[in-house]
Parts: sequence; structure tokens; C-alpha cells
Amino acid sequence: MKKGIVIKNHEKGYKNEGSGQEEETEPTSEQQKQIIDSGSVTTHNNGHTIHCLTVIGQIEGHYILPSQNKTTKYEHVIPQIVAVEEDPQIDGLLMLLNTVGGDVEAGLALAELVAGMKKPTVSLVLGGGHSIGVPLAVAAKRSFIAESASMTIHPVRMNGLVLGIPQTLEYFQRMQDRITNFVTANSKITKERFMSLAMNTQELVMDVGTVLDGPDAVEEGLIDSLGSLSDAMDYLIKMIEKEKKKAKPAQNKRKGK
Repeated sequence: MKKGIVIKNHEKGYKNEGSGQEEETEPTSEQQKQIIDSGSVTTHNNGHTIHCLTVIGQIEGHYILPSQNKTTKYEHVIPQIVAVEEDPQIDGLLMLLNTVGGDVEAGLALAELVAGMKKPTVSLVLGGGHSIGVPLAVAAKRSFIAESASMTIHPVRMNGLVLGIPQTLEYFQRMQDRITNFVTANSKITKERFMSLAMNTQELVMDVGTVLDGPDAVEEGLIDSLGSLSDAMDYLIKMIEKEKKKAKPAQNKRKGK
């Protein structure tokens, strides 16, 4: 029988499985606070410790969004990512995305942090990974998307008053280049194809761009695989086990064995 701790639900707690006996335990106050405050949780499964990070709603950047907006605050997520990378007890990161996008610089900052991690990372797009959610989805070492999920690719845009001068257009283009370069460096899609999808005028009524469903995102090379939560978890655990095997010879060498 499978050993370890599996999240059952946030209210009832956890189910311990092993040696033919089952018992329910309440989640610790620290875990409850972690879920409520940041929408994240650290789980223990088969000897592996995995941090689950959620990116939900709109990514909030330098300006506070209205209280009725569901947001992911990047100043909360940044220290979580750093803690995952630096905590020797955490083996890997699972990032779940259902986001409409948001602040470009905040989204890119989070994506760069994830892409720069040494620990195993896996992303899973559920519902949607739109706009600046695209770089976040491809930032992980392996990306998955649910068959029912979708991703919107479109050029950089801004709300409010915009001065129609050459300097503004150049600024937009340079920001778009940052996004394009990051996405193409962390996925299999080419720059030409990515920009072709972003500048498509035949699909969105009020905007330019393209909406890709799960299978199309994989076919375009934007996302690595179609999959569910179990697929993402299985792949992450395989990556963790591979890293642990690689680390053993180095540890033995330091011990003089």
C-alpha cells in the first residue's frame, strides 16, 4: 500500500496510509495559515517534500487592484520561490496556474525566478494561462496543460492614457521582445511563430492575438505535454528522484567513501 501523506481536503485534513491502517489527522495551524494567506501548501509524499504554488486570477504588480479582483500578489510569491529554492527540506516545486494575466514586469519577474531554480519544477495550466501567464507556464523545467484549459497570446498593451509618439512604440516593442525571447528560450515554439500567433487579426473580435486550447498549445510547442494533476506530480517525483540519485555520489565523495 502506498505510504506517505496525501492532501484529502482543507477542512478534513490528511489521510495517513500505511501498514493497512488509516487515520485522519488535522492539518497543522501552520499549513492552514499557509493555504489561507498565500494559496500554497507544502506536502509530503513517499519521502518527497513538494511545495505547491498557485497563480490565480490577475497577477498584481506595482499597483493594488480593486478588492473584488482575485489576485496573486507578486511580493508574496517572490519570497515563497526563494524559500523553496533555499530550503534543503523541500525537493521540488509544483506550480498550478489559472490566470488571466496581469502586470507584465511582475509576471516576468516571477517567471525568471522559476526558470532560474536548480530544483525540479513542474507547471500545470488549469482553466487558463493567459497573457503574462504564458511566460510563467513555460518557466518550469516541464510544463503541462489540461485538455480543457486555454492560453491567450497577444502583444503587449496598456490601459489609460498612452502618448502616440515613436518613443512609446519603441518601449512597447522592447517589452514585447523581452516576453518573446523568454517564452521562446523556455519552450519549443519559434519567435516567428509566437509573433504570428500574437499578431493574428482573424480570431479575437476586440483584440489581436490567438487563443490556444490544451492540445493546440502542445502542438505549437508552447507547452510540453497534455496532462492532469497526477501526470504533473508523477513527472515531478521522477525528476526529484533523478536529482537525489545524482546528489548521492557527490555526498559520498565529500564523506570520503
